[in-house]
Amino acid sequence: MITTKNITKSFGSLQVLKGIDLHIDKGEVVSIVGPSGAGKTTLLQIIGTLDRPDSGSVCIDGKDTTNLSQKALANFRNAHIGFVFQFHQLLPEFTAIENIMIPAYIAGRSQKEAKARANDLLVFMGLTDRASHKPAELSGGEKQRVAVARALINNPAVILADEPSGSLDTKNKSELHQLFFDLRDKFGQTFVIVTHDEQLATLTDRTIHLRDGLILPQETPLVPLAP
Repeated sequence: MITTKNITKSFGSLQVLKGIDLHIDKGEVVSIVGPSGAGKTTLLQIIGTLDRPDSGSVCIDGKDTTNLSQKALANFRNAHIGFVFQFHQLLPEFTAIENIMIPAYIAGRSQKEAKARANDLLVFMGLTDRASHKPAELSGGEKQRVAVARALINNPAVILADEPSGSLDTKNKSELHQLFFDLRDKFGQTFVIVTHDEQLATLTDRTIHLRDGLILPQETPLVPLAP
C-alpha cells in the first residue's frame, strides 16, 4: 500500500529525515510517535505528497509519486489520499455537508453524486441532523467527524492524520479513536496517524518510533530525552 525508500529531507543545514524505509499494508492502522522535532509531521507531509523528499521514493497504492508533476500530484492526492488535521480545517462559510463535498467537486464529480456520498457518510458518522450546520455551530467532536467524512468522500487509499485528537476532550477523543477502527473493520481503510496520544498509539496495529530523523528498531527501548 505505502512504501518509502531512503527518504531524506533537510531544511537548510538541518537534516530532519535521515533515510526512512517504511512499508504499510492495506487496512493497517499505524501510529508514528516520537519527541517534538523527530520528523513525524515532515514524514507525514512527504507521504501525503504535500512536500517532496530531497532523495528517496514514495510509492502509494502501486504508484511511484516521486517524479510526478505538481498537477499530477494534486490529482493523485485528491483521488488517493485523505487528510485529517488537529484543528479540522473546515471552511467556516460552508455547512457540514458542503465541507464534506468539496474534495468530490475538485475531483469533477457531479453535485448529485457528491451529495449522495456525503449524505451516506453523514449517516455513518451519526451527523445527519447536523448537515446544514456551519462549523461554528458544531462541537469539537462533530467538527472532527465532519473532517473525517471529508477525507473519506473520494474513497482514498489511505487517510493521513496529524494529531487528530489533540484538540478533543476525553470523550470525543475516545469516540474518534473508535471511529478509525470502525472504518478499518468495515471498509478496510488504511490509516497513518502522527500522534502524541499514548492511548491511541497503544491501540494501533503497529507503532513506528521516530527519533532524530530515523526509525528506531522495534526492540530499541525508548529512553526519555534529557530535559
